[in-house]
Amino acid sequence: MNFKIIFKIIGFLLMLTGVFMMFGIPFSIYYQTDDIFALVLSGTITSATGLIIWLFTRNPENNELGKREGYLIVTLGWVFMSLFGAIPFIIYGAIPNFSDAFFETMSGFTTTGATILTDIEAIPAGLLFWRSLTQWLGGMGIIVLSLAILPILGIGGMQLFTAEVPGITKDKLHPRVKETAKRLWGIYVILTFTEMILLMIGGMNLFDAINHSFTTMATGGFSTKNANTAYFTSSFIQYVFIIFMIFAGMNFTLHYMGFHGKFGFVRSNTEFRYYISFIIIVAVVVAVIHLPNVSFHPEESIRQALFQVTSLVTTTGYVSSDYENWAPFSRMFFFTLLFIGGCAGSTGGGIKFARHYILFKNSFLELKRLIHPRAIIPVRFNGKVVGNDIILNVQAFFIFYIGITVFGSILLSFLGLDFITAAGAVAACIGNVGPGIGAVGPVSNFADLPEVAKWILTFFMLLGRLELFTVLLIFTPAFWKS
Repeated sequence: MNFKIIFKIIGFLLMLTGVFMMFGIPFSIYYQTDDIFALVLSGTITSATGLIIWLFTRNPENNELGKREGYLIVTLGWVFMSLFGAIPFIIYGAIPNFSDAFFETMSGFTTTGATILTDIEAIPAGLLFWRSLTQWLGGMGIIVLSLAILPILGIGGMQLFTAEVPGITKDKLHPRVKETAKRLWGIYVILTFTEMILLMIGGMNLFDAINHSFTTMATGGFSTKNANTAYFTSSFIQYVFIIFMIFAGMNFTLHYMGFHGKFGFVRSNTEFRYYISFIIIVAVVVAVIHLPNVSFHPEESIRQALFQVTSLVTTTGYVSSDYENWAPFSRMFFFTLLFIGGCAGSTGGGIKFARHYILFKNSFLELKRLIHPRAIIPVRFNGKVVGNDIILNVQAFFIFYIGITVFGSILLSFLGLDFITAAGAVAACIGNVGPGIGAVGPVSNFADLPEVAKWILTFFMLLGRLELFTVLLIFTPAFWKS
């Protein structure tokens, strides 16, 4: 294991993280809040630590990155960024408890959106901006951002890209990883800026527009308001949120093709068709079955249903209403949506539509194979035959995902949580959704959970963000054998 190159890159990531911490200072100055010292000191500590690590490891014997180094860098990178990203909250005193601060920051970088804050509007502007920025950076991945710079340092980045985007489809927009990272981030910035402008047109102030654009495109769900996005009652603003949540939950390869006018490629994408169809169909079902129990007029019923379904399916986690009270069985209905996820290659978490499609398609085709045992009946995805290795990978992912969810729910139940809350918390965190059901539902948060439960859920956030295997591999004996 080339530990020198591992810590060299982690040092570089910490330097970047420290610089980004200070981006909230202009808002502190403008709103005359007293969090400037906390941001400056935290940024300095983080950047200085990263620089020291980088200097001590700047001349490794070789700059080659293997798969094992790539997986370890991504996992440790997320942990170190979250550890140091929690410092501003601790120094200022907004979240004095380290466990809570680490939970909140990991929730940010993993774009989970689960929060322990009970009075978000009491947090000063600079810290609120840093909180939203952690989600924006984590959405596309600060690791992917660094791919544009690592080649300059003489370090190849393909292993990092593989570890950071471990989904079924790792479509490269350009043969060189650095150029891929640039294109991904270019699209990400354009969509974020476009949403910000539209939110301002809808009447939102600049600060709120920036923060919510960051957390929408990251499918993160953090808000600057205690009532989350339910604070903004404008139908125009809510439709903007819906549209950009859908954009964020799409494979970013499709955005790239769309920007180049290849709309046929987008329309023919199997995952995209099922993704859009699922959101529309489920939203209609919710509007018809659930919302007659609530005093919404027809247009608002459709909007609220579309908003909440899109929010949960894309794992954004925004809240427009207390969906647990829409109908007697709402709690379990929306609980199932926590397991869907966005598209592969999106900023969304969860299982992903591509995996759902392949698993169900293979299961139905297995019935045909039983009738015609000699027939070769392959699973096709986007017109191409899916290899057995991918099918086995999908099946293993499902087994691990469900198994970890069940195990985590039982574990949290032993800590004193009722089973509904325990299951909702685990599903929301491993799916990077944010709000769950029960005591961690849409109008509640994770503040009252036992400290041990918060650490367990923090680990589940990391598992979900890196799609299980990247993290689980590190705990296998084979990973450490030469």
